Amino acid sequence: MANFYLVLLHISLTFVLTHSAPKGSLITHLPGFNGSLPSKHYAGYVTVDKNHGRNLYYYFVESEGNSSKDPLVLWLNGGPGCSSFDGFVYEHGPFNFEKPKTKGTLPKLKPNPYSWSKVSNIIYLDSPAGVGFSYSKNLSDYKSAGDVKTASDTYTFLLKWFELYPEFLANPLFISGESYAGVYVPTLADLIVKGIEAGTKPKFNFKGYLIGNPVTDDVFDGNAIVSFAHGMGLIPDKLFKESTKECNGTFYVVYTDKCYNLLEKIHKDIQGLNVYDILEPCYHGGENKTSNSKLPLSFRQLGKTDKSLPIRKRMFGRAWPYRAIVKDGFVPSWPELVSNSDTAPPCIDDEVAMVWLNNPQVRRAIHTVEKSVVKGWTLCTDQIKYKHDTGSMIKYHKKLTSKGYRALIYSGDHDMCVPYTGTEAWTKSIGYKIVDEWRPWLTNDQIAGYTQRYANNLTFLTIKGSGHTVPEYKPQESLYFYKQFLNGLHV
Repeated sequence: MANFYLVLLHISLTFVLTHSAPKGSLITHLPGFNGSLPSKHYAGYVTVDKNHGRNLYYYFVESEGNSSKDPLVLWLNGGPGCSSFDGFVYEHGPFNFEKPKTKGTLPKLKPNPYSWSKVSNIIYLDSPAGVGFSYSKNLSDYKSAGDVKTASDTYTFLLKWFELYPEFLANPLFISGESYAGVYVPTLADLIVKGIEAGTKPKFNFKGYLIGNPVTDDVFDGNAIVSFAHGMGLIPDKLFKESTKECNGTFYVVYTDKCYNLLEKIHKDIQGLNVYDILEPCYHGGENKTSNSKLPLSFRQLGKTDKSLPIRKRMFGRAWPYRAIVKDGFVPSWPELVSNSDTAPPCIDDEVAMVWLNNPQVRRAIHTVEKSVVKGWTLCTDQIKYKHDTGSMIKYHKKLTSKGYRALIYSGDHDMCVPYTGTEAWTKSIGYKIVDEWRPWLTNDQIAGYTQRYANNLTFLTIKGSGHTVPEYKPQESLYFYKQFLNGLHV
């Protein structure tokens, strides 16, 4: 009889652990998509601060494979201040969005053959509060955002999310993101590891992280643009040598008028380029500077992918987001320059996402808060004031990898926003032994990029011909290296 009760208890616990999603979080349909969803989708809010009423919005996609065993990945877009629906709509979400031919109609959604949900469970999180559909009832939170607070809130989110979905606790956990998530990811990973070591419950099965074109270090990132521009043939060799000599090889902080004038010449040469992908046309105010119809066919084909939605049109003001000029002994950090500049952040063509996510039917279907709380969704918000208060991320990477956690740092090699030259330099600067010398990696028997692997599970990877948002430009190649990394394999 005792054994019978134990069996009943086991069945009861198993049922709880496998059917514990919060009531009302299941998404049953998505406007614009016909048919059954490729896997189970859930969405809702997690309160990370009851006193302030600070709530983070998530959209959770179960794996199309084996959701009970496949890795769980948290995805974070950058900014700071940009919604992770950027990744969902434009990069590696379960759907490709077709721009509607008739204005005012919804985009059509079709299955994305290169979705990262093919091989993993994935949470798209809007963070910090004030970004996307996340919000706070205390508006002061929007003026006090920063690296430390964002990492703390996201860690709290994960602790509470696992209470809602405990069946995923045993799954391998990875953190991923791009751009300013180069700060979000390692700072969050550090808190996760500290929690594991302190015995915090629930205990995460954390394995590692991967970040694309990551903001990492003011000096390495800030100095990278000149070498990148020279290597890509955007500035002449003479100007490169003169500026390197006069600026002492340091372009992030400018101390002399002569150095400043030389950098102005460099800026003049590159200011008409698309900062996110130097191969793409530059757009101003939503209008193409040069009519696509007049471009050579070979140029119009650059960056072409299998995705149904074209690479987004982008415009930028100044193509030098990292430069700081020393005045009165004050050197602003890169995030401060971007947040306070009247020419940044860049203008992005987010029409498809704006139309879909602001549709009342869509908002009801994905369980967002009412419009009286969050009036409308925007890709990148201007309502938060963000402080970069953690400094260089190199120390975080060294600490995490030295403890055995896997790290993949990947870079689209035509991105001028966070150039691969700086990322290659800082990964090398950590000082680990090279265990796999620089070499090409392949997909479909073609070179897809280059990689160099270091001791302590640290890998640097480039993606040939890709811009800033790698899965958007190279979806097939991205799914390949993503799957390899999650499986503990190398490209």
